[in-house]
Amino acid sequence: MACPIEFRRQELFHMKKIAPDVVLGKGAVVHDFVNLYGCRIGDQSRIGPFVEIQKNATIGRRCKISSHSFICEGVTIEDDVFIGHGVVFINDKFPKSLNESGELQSDEDWEVIPTLVKGGASIGSNATILCGVTIGAGSIVGAGSVVTKDVPANTIVAGNPARIIRKAASSQ
Repeated sequence: MACPIEFRRQELFHMKKIAPDVVLGKGAVVHDFVNLYGCRIGDQSRIGPFVEIQKNATIGRRCKISSHSFICEGVTIEDDVFIGHGVVFINDKFPKSLNESGELQSDEDWEVIPTLVKGGASIGSNATILCGVTIGAGSIVGAGSVVTKDVPANTIVAGNPARIIRKAASSQ
């Protein structure tokens, strides 16, 4: 007779939370322990474990989203983008728990501010990307950076706040 605890482990081992409204592209790979709802994942992209991608977020083709990352509503990631471990996107400049009436905020109480990551960009682990910015094509965001303004194409930025370090070589 099988042990009930062992059965539960087997059941949880293959756990994914993918809502029926998620659009998964051809050949997309989604690892266990994710939370995806209302988003689009492009062809041949890979989503690591412990990633959340919210409604109205779009991931392009051939992207790699590493573990423990959070991609919120309003984020668009174009094709061939790398997102390192623990990257966090923000979609509200002034987040609050309560509205003007003193009640918990609902979707009607705030506006999503979009963020765009252009094709071929790479974002290092534990970076935080504030809302309303565009990260240029082929650019590199250093690990642990806090991006508060637009990053030009083919540029390396790092720091808090992220500052331009130099132009990115085409082979990077």
